Amino acid sequence: MPRASYAAAAAELARRDPVIAELLALVGPPRLRPPHDTHFAALVRSIVYQQLAGAAARAIHGRLVAALDDDVRPEALLALSDETLRAVGLSANKARSLRDLATKVLDGTVTLAPRGLSRQSDEEVIARLSTVRGIGPWTAHMFLIFRLRRLDVWPTGDLGVRQGYGLAWKVPTPTARELEPLGDPYRPYRTVVAWYCWRAAELYAGAAGGDLTR
Repeated sequence: MPRASYAAAAAELARRDPVIAELLALVGPPRLRPPHDTHFAALVRSIVYQQLAGAAARAIHGRLVAALDDDVRPEALLALSDETLRAVGLSANKARSLRDLATKVLDGTVTLAPRGLSRQSDEEVIARLSTVRGIGPWTAHMFLIFRLRRLDVWPTGDLGVRQGYGLAWKVPTPTARELEPLGDPYRPYRTVVAWYCWRAAELYAGAAGGDLTR
């Protein structure tokens, strides 16, 4: 069965729901930036950026990439000393997380090769990524959406999605638990609904969702 395009998925959802139809008319079909780096590099960046303000995260990430001579691969990261990782500004916890990611990619616990990933369900990708220290469901969901372009991901832990849903559907901002069943009517295109929730948050409240590419 051929994979639906984002435009086709959005058109199908718009026929089901007038809220999606309104958002489609306002902002058009979903557009995701093409990845500009490897899956491993994107996960490294995600770990570095956790719980940091944008400018500080960019600075630390830039120093890490420079220390790697722009060679963001597991082998190169593991070759860096603890002193170098501290010198670029990484906390001990984040350094351990990065080493754990690199180790699990190399030993096959985490598969990042396109062919291997294509054989894994969303649930298996999430389970494998979640074995890495410092990677939880939110990061795994963003990886599925923005790196793998999976169409039926419902990131209930994302505040922007929850806020956007409340604003677009004119209900109180749902909790993650409350949002979970609200996505069911939109299967198998819940990623598209999440994208429109982020856009609704921007349109109606100036909030924004996060991802692995922005």
